[in-house]
Amino acid sequence: MSTRGDYAARALLSLALHAMDRPTSVKEIAERTHLPQPYLEQILLSIKGAGLVRSKRGVGGGYVLARPPDEITLADIVSAVEGPQIVLAEHPDHCEGHCILQEVWVGVDDESRRILERVTLAELVDRTRVGHPDAVPDRTR
Repeated sequence: MSTRGDYAARALLSLALHAMDRPTSVKEIAERTHLPQPYLEQILLSIKGAGLVRSKRGVGGGYVLARPPDEITLADIVSAVEGPQIVLAEHPDHCEGHCILQEVWVGVDDESRRILERVTLAELVDRTRVGHPDAVPDRTR
């Protein structure tokens, strides 16, 4: 996982964990996640462009999830900041073991994509609350 993908997932998990009636500022997200604010701003713009968050400008502005957490997968988040998965191309050179390695890399990419497609923000919120019940307020009560 790239740094961009990790930071994007952490930022959206923070939004999902602290879902409120008001937008959350980049500064708040950066403070909660300990991520660098300038880099986080760039990442959130990519995520917004992919339709995963909405933003509000001005006083009281910030970001909110554009869809419910159970409709956003880690695959959606990673794709928003890294682009679609690139299929490894066949290379004409037939160096020793290249074809076998190519098969392994394609399998790793496929398995990673399947895992990311199965994990939603809602599941991550639930898992976080179970593992760290005092870390995040439960807004469902």
